[in-house]
Amino acid sequence: MNAIVDLATSFPLVVITVLLGLLAVYWLLVLLRLAPTELFEHDSLKEEHLASTMVSLGFAGVPASLALTVLIVLTGGVTLVVELAVLRWLPLGFLRIPLGVLVLWGAFALASPLAAGVCRRLHRRLHRAPERLPRCLLGERVRVTADAGADGRVTAVLDEDDSHEVVLLGKPGHLPRPGERHVLVKYLPDANGYRSVREQDYLDARTRLVRLHLLERHERPLDDSGHGHNGSTPSA
Repeated sequence: MNAIVDLATSFPLVVITVLLGLLAVYWLLVLLRLAPTELFEHDSLKEEHLASTMVSLGFAGVPASLALTVLIVLTGGVTLVVELAVLRWLPLGFLRIPLGVLVLWGAFALASPLAAGVCRRLHRRLHRAPERLPRCLLGERVRVTADAGADGRVTAVLDEDDSHEVVLLGKPGHLPRPGERHVLVKYLPDANGYRSVREQDYLDARTRLVRLHLLERHERPLDDSGHGHNGSTPSA
């Protein structure tokens, strides 16, 4: 027992231990109906928040809390293997901290695609009760199956599950057309429907956003080095 405690409290495993403890408390509150499953979800993917970040990482269609749980569990498994196979046999001393940080980073990077694959397998089960988790569908691809009605409501089905229908709400002149593939980007609870954009437009917007972030990161050091402490350009 002492060996297990020592292992769980050693760095970097102690980070996983703390996170798993917090997740255990959260899921207990969910079971007791004291916390929502859609804890991190918002009505739109436009703002930057945890749920939209998870969608961009390939975790669309499942609650961010579930995706985080799967990701942390798999990361913990990878970290445990590295600890038992390598770290515990090395006289690292203070080097254990920087090396442990690298192990955690690598474990998260390795576990991320695996966790995304596990979550994709859970899609159909979660789709059986769509009314309970409507915001978790944001980021999902859908295929338009019918023309818009008089009220502007359009029927579509999930690209990965033809048995699951959703309602798209469009504006006059910009209504989805049958056969088009769209991505759900906003949930409208009052109308129980979704706003969507064409898949190609969504991918183009994501590409531009990534490039913008990269440009900002590249320009920030230049701005810092090109100005003095008072915000003025140093003179020769």
